[in-house]
Amino acid sequence: MVEWTDFERATIQDIFSKMDYESVGHNALARCLVVYPWTQRYFGNFGNLYNAAAIIGNPKVAAHGAVVLHGLDKAVKNMDNIKATYAELSVLHSEKLHVDPDNFRLLADCLTIVVASRLGTGFTADVQAAFQKFLAVVGAALRKQYH
Repeated sequence: MVEWTDFERATIQDIFSKMDYESVGHNALARCLVVYPWTQRYFGNFGNLYNAAAIIGNPKVAAHGAVVLHGLDKAVKNMDNIKATYAELSVLHSEKLHVDPDNFRLLADCLTIVVASRLGTGFTADVQAAFQKFLAVVGAALRKQYH
């Protein structure tokens, strides 16, 4: 079980309470698909993903980005049991969708960049450390079925 400090809990809850899920989710997923083009293979039914402009303008990318970010709400609300919270989603991604587990880390990195750009000077080193710890714990829970 992961131990969270009061600062980490408060920081994660504060970040998500101010989050524009649709915009941040869209931008994070679009960034991931542009910067790491091999991740596009999981989104074959999304239509045109041929270049950055097409990816950014794709409504399915925007919608799925929001779904992913709203999915993180479960972890925010269950910080003491993230592993169990994502057990079913982990099985889906590993056994049905066959998602490369490293892609969770890539998306987390893209999400960190987008959140940092939104928070500006409020994204201090301590805030970043708490946010990245949270994303690492979620990523580990999602990768659990791969081991």
